[in-house]
Amino acid sequence: MNNPERVGFLGLGIMGSRMAANLARAGFEVVVWNRTRARAEELAEKHGMTVAGTPADAAAATGTVITMVVDSPQVEEVLLGPRGAAEGLSVGGLVIDMTTIAPTASRRLAERLRPNGVGFLDAPVTGSAPRAADATLTIMAGGPPEYFERARPLLDAMGRLVLHVGPQGHGSMIKLLNNTVAAVNAAALAEALKAAEGAELDLDSLVAVMGAGSGGSTMLELKAAPMRERSFEPLFKLDHMLKDVRHCLAEARALGVELPLAKRAEELYAKASADGRGDEDFAAVIAVLDGL
Repeated sequence: MNNPERVGFLGLGIMGSRMAANLARAGFEVVVWNRTRARAEELAEKHGMTVAGTPADAAAATGTVITMVVDSPQVEEVLLGPRGAAEGLSVGGLVIDMTTIAPTASRRLAERLRPNGVGFLDAPVTGSAPRAADATLTIMAGGPPEYFERARPLLDAMGRLVLHVGPQGHGSMIKLLNNTVAAVNAAALAEALKAAEGAELDLDSLVAVMGAGSGGSTMLELKAAPMRERSFEPLFKLDHMLKDVRHCLAEARALGVELPLAKRAEELYAKASADGRGDEDFAAVIAVLDGL
């Protein structure tokens, strides 16, 4: 079965729940599955969706599935594990993986699905929870152009900037590089704020000057306030940022490229995670500096 007006959505966390809701608002019939069924039922009742018992059921009912989980092991499980989506997809089916995973994992999953006549796009997102909620995510898709064109109406319902960035795995690699730059930027911002606190500077003035000059950035706009307040309600979990930086380091190393700033950022985020801050927002990297 392949109905372009129906889509299965697998994984309803902070990002996935908001993205699935936008698909429903755009008029798509959405069949949802989540490991914790109660979460799927709550979202389905609110937005007029259908709840599937397994990923395979969601795939069989739609022909196209979106995965938005934690990392490649979870993607592999919901696609290829027992009662995974692959069991419900027939020839012509399509998987759109919007999880941030390693490019090598994206290519491996595509290869495993190809003999069954099932297409695969790696289409991770950037923008965090607020942009997931208002459908203004940036979406970078890697894979055959024909799969991208087929997925485009779904992607447009969730994002404002939607790009086909190249062949399989290129969406994943661009996302990893983007998040690694963001992680380094946030760590540098944390250092600046910590030094400013030590110097007893007017932090409002510091942020205003940085924002008006070359020190300005999206991280300054989004993370200066929670860092200053030490308020780390998660919009993007620190452990997820750490995972992305580690994937980026591994992929770069395989290419023979060293990323010393990213390596230092990985050490800071790893320390924060070891201190029990992995489920907090990645702005909690400043807490590591508090302990030094």
